[in-house]
Amino acid sequence: MRNLNVAVVGATGAVGTRMIQMLEGTSLPLGEVKLLASKRSAGKQLQFKNQTITVEELVPESFEGIDLALFSAGGSVSAKFAPEAVKRGAIVVDNTSHFRMDPTVPLVVPEVNPEALRQHKGIIANPNCSTIQMMVALEPIRKNFGLKRVIVSTYQAVSGAGNEAMDELKNQIEDYLAGKPAAELKAEILPAGSDKKHYPLAFNALPQIDVFDKDDYTFEEWKMVNETKKIMEDDTIKISATCVRIPVLVGHSESVYVETEKPASAQAIKEVIAQAPGAILEDDPTEQLYPQALNSVGKKETFVGRIRKDLDVETGVHLWVVSDNLLKGAAWNSVQIAEKMYAMGLLG
Repeated sequence: MRNLNVAVVGATGAVGTRMIQMLEGTSLPLGEVKLLASKRSAGKQLQFKNQTITVEELVPESFEGIDLALFSAGGSVSAKFAPEAVKRGAIVVDNTSHFRMDPTVPLVVPEVNPEALRQHKGIIANPNCSTIQMMVALEPIRKNFGLKRVIVSTYQAVSGAGNEAMDELKNQIEDYLAGKPAAELKAEILPAGSDKKHYPLAFNALPQIDVFDKDDYTFEEWKMVNETKKIMEDDTIKISATCVRIPVLVGHSESVYVETEKPASAQAIKEVIAQAPGAILEDDPTEQLYPQALNSVGKKETFVGRIRKDLDVETGVHLWVVSDNLLKGAAWNSVQIAEKMYAMGLLG
């Protein structure tokens, strides 16, 4: 098969730069790699496989001759330009929330539901970062013991809000350590840039990611609920989420409680996760071994540990799930989707 021409949309962003890194090590046969961004970022130069590539302004004609377009530049950009890419013959893997709940668009975690890729009509959606890592951990449990209920609390890194949010956190930390009162720390981005109030994240925890929606859940929490049901193709799973932003730069952590359909010992859960694709078991309390956000940075896998039975519910199990939100939670999952499509004969 011929080489694939690939475009990265949002190439200068926190996820876009990681997409470029993932493409450097991909098994895909690459031809031209085109880096696209807004007019403001056009002209910047980025490195790819020891080559210097100039970032181009994103326009509809950018997709002429492109086979694969990886999008991570915001929902409004995807809404406008993804159909333009498809119209010109490209397959789009979109990392925004715009297409995720569209019933005609597959929502895919390759370790969980790769067969959904066969239903694509030009666009494949990448799930929310916090949903992806939870799916990697839950799928082996679902396959072996069934799932009735999931309650998840997330501890999400600031990089999920972009480069500017990371810079703002660093500045807040410096100012606070220099003696500036918390009330005077500059906060313009979190918990949600479009909301009416903003709070500092330095030495803080914000129980709000994105804006509030129905039933006082945030959009981020509803994403985890709805995306889980779509990916697992099961509306009967009971799921609830509380999403919290913490002052960690990279690496999302999650406390997940599940109730299985069939009783399973903690050891049985550990065994199926240890054998699951994309998951690494880190669970030895005698050696204080458990997943940590700092250790996940730069790694493609999802790390699972602290697996233990609930003390009161026979089918209840607790676990701790950690992953690099910019890689498995975004850039790597996108490239991994493309690799899976190529292996299935759906790309190129």
